[in-house]
Order: sequence, then structure tokens, then C-alpha cells
Amino acid sequence: MNGRTDFRLPNTTNIGFARLEAEAILLLLSEQGISASAGAACSSGSLEPSHVLKAMGIDARIAHGAIRFSLSRYTTMEEIDRTIEVLPQMIQRLRSVLPVAV
Repeated sequence: MNGRTDFRLPNTTNIGFARLEAEAILLLLSEQGISASAGAACSSGSLEPSHVLKAMGIDARIAHGAIRFSLSRYTTMEEIDRTIEVLPQMIQRLRSVLPVAV
């Protein structure tokens, strides 16, 4: 998990997966109907790691594979549980088939 555990928004979590690309993770999540994003909201569309993660000193190998989950009052526990269930499998799948990034 990127960032401090205190002084953070309670609805937003940024998780970095070393040596993976966020776009590949997002594609698999999207196929499962799970929404997430890469980088900061103000830099969507950029292939560069978030400038915020860079400023925090997050290693580029992790920042390239960083995805952000933002929850709202409409997010259900079932959606959260489903994400927690499928995300580790997706990461394992990507690590087994993709060349090492960065």
C-alpha cells in the first residue's frame, strides 16, 4: 500500500505491484467489472507513474504498477469482497505471463 496509514482519505487506497504495469492490472479488473484507476486523477491518460508517488519517493518499479481504488457511499461490501477475492489471482496470473517491467 502506497502512502501513510494516517492522514489519508478513508475512501481512497493506492496499491503498488512491483514490476507490473498498471494498465495490465486495470484491464483484468475491468474484465471482471471492477473499476480502478492508475496514477492521480489529474494525470489520467499518462503512461508515467503518478507525480505524487514520485514525490513520495515510491520506487519506479512499484509506481508503474500502482492502481487506485476510490470508494463511494454507493460501493457495496459485496463489491469490495469480490475485488479482494479476484485481485491476488490477477496479480499472480500477470506475474506468470508478463516479462518483468521497469
